[in-house]
Amino acid sequence: MKFPILIPNIFNYPFTYESKLNLKIGDFVEVPFGKSKKIGVVWDYFENDNNKNYKTKKIIKKLEIPQLKKKTLDFLNWFSEYNIVPKGMALKLSLLSGKPVAILDKKFYDEFTFKLNKNSFQLNSEQKKSLTEINDMNKKFNVHVLQGTTGSGKTIVYFEALKHILQKGYQGLIMLPEIGLTNQFEKKFFEFFGFKAAIWHSGISKKNKEIIWSGITNGEISVVIGARSSLFLPFKNLGLIIVDEEHDQSYKQDEGIIFNARDMAISRASFENIPINLITSVPSIETYENIKKKKYTSSKLVRRYQNASLPNYEIINLNNVKMDKQSWLSKEIIQKVNFHLNKNDQVLFFLNRRGFSPSVLCKKCFNNFPCPNCSINLVYHKNKNNLLCHYCGFKSFLKRECSKEGFCEFIFCGPGVERISEEVKKSFPSKKIEIFSSDTMNKKSSKEKLEKIINNEIEILVGTQLISKGFHFPNLNCIVVVDIDLSLMGHDLRSAEKNLQLYHQLSGRAGRTGSPSTIYFQTYNFNTKLIDDITNKNPEIFLDKEIEIRKKNNLPPFQRFISLILTGNKENELEKEALKFKLFISNNINGKILGPVSAPIFKLKSKYRVRLLIRGAKTLQLQNSLASIIPKYKFASGIKLSVDVDPISFN
Repeated sequence: MKFPILIPNIFNYPFTYESKLNLKIGDFVEVPFGKSKKIGVVWDYFENDNNKNYKTKKIIKKLEIPQLKKKTLDFLNWFSEYNIVPKGMALKLSLLSGKPVAILDKKFYDEFTFKLNKNSFQLNSEQKKSLTEINDMNKKFNVHVLQGTTGSGKTIVYFEALKHILQKGYQGLIMLPEIGLTNQFEKKFFEFFGFKAAIWHSGISKKNKEIIWSGITNGEISVVIGARSSLFLPFKNLGLIIVDEEHDQSYKQDEGIIFNARDMAISRASFENIPINLITSVPSIETYENIKKKKYTSSKLVRRYQNASLPNYEIINLNNVKMDKQSWLSKEIIQKVNFHLNKNDQVLFFLNRRGFSPSVLCKKCFNNFPCPNCSINLVYHKNKNNLLCHYCGFKSFLKRECSKEGFCEFIFCGPGVERISEEVKKSFPSKKIEIFSSDTMNKKSSKEKLEKIINNEIEILVGTQLISKGFHFPNLNCIVVVDIDLSLMGHDLRSAEKNLQLYHQLSGRAGRTGSPSTIYFQTYNFNTKLIDDITNKNPEIFLDKEIEIRKKNNLPPFQRFISLILTGNKENELEKEALKFKLFISNNINGKILGPVSAPIFKLKSKYRVRLLIRGAKTLQLQNSLASIIPKYKFASGIKLSVDVDPISFN
């Protein structure tokens, strides 16, 4: 008997094998492949083969591993089609290093065994109403949006909804946008449920991943808390997906296999015919539009914990202020912060720039420090005393022979959080200060640092955007936005939406336990209306305006965008190839092709980049036509194509 076997690799179709074994769709098998042996899965359709006469090889053996469910295969097939990804690569996402894991002894899963905590958590009337609405929908596929002011207790509500699902014997998946959130969230989960959730992200050891993967397939593990990749785990009996901070753009994977994990989570829930809850303080434009169209149900939480009010805000106009040389903090801000510190308030200085300085310049030859692999400047990190590219990871020492004479003498242009931290230490020398960024919080010590922050042992934080995401700091009652002009200079189509979400999230970090709180904005662009818009307690006003702009200009979510990025070693050849490729596909694509143009970051990781952008209707027809035509084009040597469906960044 013949069977279609999909190999977890770059192939977009299964291979045909023979066997006398009693095999079913989703079974794992070992097969001969070339001169080696490979693990494959019995797929649900045969390869299209009209012109080949070949000898069909025999399946070596069936593996004693729980089969992949038909629903999982359906999702992976659709995922492949939507994102224009080979089916074999989609399958690979569901496996560990392209392989399944054998069932382990039950002792490995003991700490993950579902049990009910006797602790009781009181819900207010608003939370009870939202929970009832969620549970009413928890029977089949439905997208429910739980929108709540930061600090309103959204987490407790969806924990209760998850408990309802677990009691019925189902598994649950909670997705988080950042690895750095897992430590604090894991603790919160254990306090509520009384058992451990399995944590899944790139930082988890191979051994632990093997335990989790096998525990998921046999149903021994009830709950996974994970990043983007957790979406592809082969759950035995998945009953609910929760996407926390659904608006967060970290859900978009922009390297390797490119996809939006939030959107794919919704699709997986659809194939599984299970509910999915999207959690947010300010929904993404796509989610908001679907709420308005009644495709998604929604509920709101307005009341914060202990009826705490949202922070007040003040604008510090820097135009009429004489700043000290190489200073970014006004005397007025120093006074305001002292007032809060005297009340034992915790203070946050916010600047969304890592490192010490974004650019370094020689004051003699005026040359900067460009990355040799990317068309951007290296960022100086004083703590490590090196220059770093945040895109390719290139490092360099801060030393260079000068084209004028001797060695370069450097000027540091602009501040990063390290530089602001230095200034804060000079202004408040007796206070304990900590930098909160991806450079400092992905380390083993981050758990200890978080405990110190929560216990108010650290009085002043200097942080990047990471600090706005899901952390609970009970004593934080003063936030200083060092330079709001920096974030308002965004030029991509989502910049307004990003700022709205960022500053709502950021302001929600303050005043969570009822104490009066204030967020201060330092600005040279004294446009109070702009700041009013992004800090308005009713974000729907802003979102409605943004929807109208998008609709008028045929921008997402009203049209589909697909970005085609060509990369190569030689600039001239790449540009010629991009024009040839556009001409080749133009007659076969039901959409408008824009470009080619140089990507804003023209050189990245030693490769030149040219971009085409396709605009078309929101159907799979566009992807299907691209998927059929792209394999027919033979790119010149050294030139590669990557496809980004629904891009959120145009770098």
